[in-house]
Amino acid sequence: MFASSSEAAEPAVDKQSGLVIAEGSNLVLAHCSACHSTSLITQNAMSKKRWLETIRWMQDTQKLWPLGDAEPVILDYLAKWYGPKESARRPPLAPHLMPKR
Repeated sequence: MFASSSEAAEPAVDKQSGLVIAEGSNLVLAHCSACHSTSLITQNAMSKKRWLETIRWMQDTQKLWPLGDAEPVILDYLAKWYGPKESARRPPLAPHLMPKR
């Protein structure tokens, strides 16, 4: 079975922040980039539980403010777009890119 065009399409990414544009991205940008680069987010791949632990660590040690009603939306966004990856390896090169034997 083939993936539909919407399933196969890559998500839109904000050129300035590098974040996937989706529900919650504006909250992540507002709360997270106030203290650090968004590249710190995009280079990670954590479960929802691990993102929550990281937020709690930042609140306990780095003076991150309470996120209130934004917290579940932020966690859902982070887990969906920056959750654990199926594979940490890049896909294999296309045959035409391989060296000639």
